[in-house]
Amino acid sequence: MTSTPRLDPCDALAFGPHPDDVEIGVGGTLLRLIAAGRSASIVDLTHGEMGSRGTADERRAEAAAAAKALGLRQRTNLGIADTKVAVDDTQTDLVVAAIRQARPTILFAPHERDLHPDHTAAALLVSRAYFLAGLAKHAPHLGAPHRPRLVLRFPGNLPVEPSLVVDISAVAKAKDDVVRCYRSQLAPPDRGHLLQGIDVLERAQVRDRFFGARIGVFAGEPLWHDGPLPVRDAALLMV
Repeated sequence: MTSTPRLDPCDALAFGPHPDDVEIGVGGTLLRLIAAGRSASIVDLTHGEMGSRGTADERRAEAAAAAKALGLRQRTNLGIADTKVAVDDTQTDLVVAAIRQARPTILFAPHERDLHPDHTAAALLVSRAYFLAGLAKHAPHLGAPHRPRLVLRFPGNLPVEPSLVVDISAVAKAKDDVVRCYRSQLAPPDRGHLLQGIDVLERAQVRDRFFGARIGVFAGEPLWHDGPLPVRDAALLMV
């Protein structure tokens, strides 16, 4: 495990348990934000080195290629051991430091309902860090307190009824190209494996088409928010 590398401020910060999780979950949303002139960064918790396909070095190279395709401001990795994500003080403060450095308005994180223990642990870890990052008396050496205005969660290996669905139809092809950067995760040899049997691109496309259909568009990304979302401008309801 390493200390958090320096992060520049950005508008949106996304945490993923492994390289490719953020791209599958909110790659299209990030592409839309960046196209609109917003800045976005990704923090991967692990290198995914315990996965059945791809070495740690391959996955580092794939993550770098995906970051370039997305147009991220930055991408970094906390160096937590794969399958060892835990809600402890050390890992919490790594995430706190990242939030305080990046100072995002929007925070994207996994949903805790998932088959993979790292995904569930990552969701709980980010939740704890999100709260503590805003407390002035918590670890002041990690930087000035900051708490993002909005936390949105993306599903992983289990379906979650979303609070909202982002229309990504205009960037669906670009998202496909981003996910294709993860070549080691394409064309799995064992199609019967519960988690590894589905190509990551196929997984993303099927889910995006399904949720797109639910809002009457070609492709959409489901997101979950804890509690009601405030609407301060009623004109937004006409979009």
